[in-house]
Amino acid sequence: MRTSAHILVVDDDPDIVQSARVVLRQHFEQVSTESNPQNLSFLINENHPDVVLLDMNFTADVTKGREGLFWLQKIVEEHPSLSVVMVTAFGDVKLAVEAMKIGAVDFVVKPWENERLVATVNAAFQLSKSKREVAKLKLHQTRMAEVYAQPDSSIIGESKGIRNVFSMIKRVAITDANILLLGENGTGKELVAKSIHYQSHRCDGPFVKVDVGAIPDSLFESEMFGHVKGAFTDAKQDRIGRLELASGGTLFLDEIGNLPLAQQSKLLTVLQNRIITPVGSNKQIPIDIRLISATNEHIRELVAQEEFREDLLYRINTVEIIVPPLRERLDDIPLLLNHFCSIYNKRYSKSLGIDPRLIQILESYAWPGNIREFQHAVERAVILCEGKNITAMDFQFPDQRRVDFSNLTNLSDVERKAIEDTIHKNKGNLSKAAKELGLGRTTLYRKIEKYGL
Repeated sequence: MRTSAHILVVDDDPDIVQSARVVLRQHFEQVSTESNPQNLSFLINENHPDVVLLDMNFTADVTKGREGLFWLQKIVEEHPSLSVVMVTAFGDVKLAVEAMKIGAVDFVVKPWENERLVATVNAAFQLSKSKREVAKLKLHQTRMAEVYAQPDSSIIGESKGIRNVFSMIKRVAITDANILLLGENGTGKELVAKSIHYQSHRCDGPFVKVDVGAIPDSLFESEMFGHVKGAFTDAKQDRIGRLELASGGTLFLDEIGNLPLAQQSKLLTVLQNRIITPVGSNKQIPIDIRLISATNEHIRELVAQEEFREDLLYRINTVEIIVPPLRERLDDIPLLLNHFCSIYNKRYSKSLGIDPRLIQILESYAWPGNIREFQHAVERAVILCEGKNITAMDFQFPDQRRVDFSNLTNLSDVERKAIEDTIHKNKGNLSKAAKELGLGRTTLYRKIEKYGL
């Protein structure tokens, strides 16, 4: 049975080339030959051989081996994981030592013994394979370090809306179903995706996030599928794509609604076939991923407007989970406030308490930026607070939503003022006012009656 390896023989002697081809083809699946070493770089980049069998001499009447050493140096510099076996008709030990110092893995003398040639090339192939695995592992570790350099957190909440999300997570995590997360910016869709991953059977595998809408068109294939060295001008080394990086784990495609149509087609093909081909390579790589996607867009409207492929939508949304905005889970604000205060007290070496009147004030704000806005607001409040407790005065709401807390004597006054200002801002449209306040319309009507507005 032949070894699955590609051997490139570079020699300008047609008899030597023919002899090597006959012997090596009995033991290796692919044997290529070349008489002109000037074509070496192109052949290596195009065909990705596992071993190069390189002659020492190419110029007539030159027997010092310098030309072979020159090309050996080029290969070692450009393709350090590729094994090179040097060939010469002159058993010069000094030349062999020099070649080994430059980077050749072995040295054969012609005319060779067939068994020795095969054994040498096979050993070189095994070494090449090992070097590539080590290089790939190092690259994988580097890329994973980039992925996991992002801050982590956990989902905080006990409201009905977030309990529904917890229930969905529990039911879908044990499957490999594709999940589509829908919700506004800042609601915590990435945390939901991570929670699904860490409760699944893939929890020991990688969790790889990709903001697909932020990848330039020209870099999409390289970023997602990877590339080999020399595939394009700036490809100075091999790069593992995000899809291969996520194999065995979960791929989280964030903001998928922003993905251009041209890239949607490429992504759909990969998701259907579960095979990628790095840019500049002809090698197909199978992938094994669990797909979770997320968007803040009204994705079915995008489909209706032909801005998002309907077949891709069917592929990514076996199950949909809607992550509610903060204004629909105001019951969670006390928990969130305590959670983030604890984090930032520790980070900034403080021991601040919380003014009990603060909760209702925070609940009166609509939080258009959701959890992300809330978290940043709490961090800023902890930094700015000069007293013992964080109060409403430590929060800096946008001007149009700011309440003059200093002139209000109790929480009822704060709530009345917030409702009054919001109704005025929305020109009497109670539906819009209720939505901005995070209240149901019935609740708003009851409060309007209570405060005589």
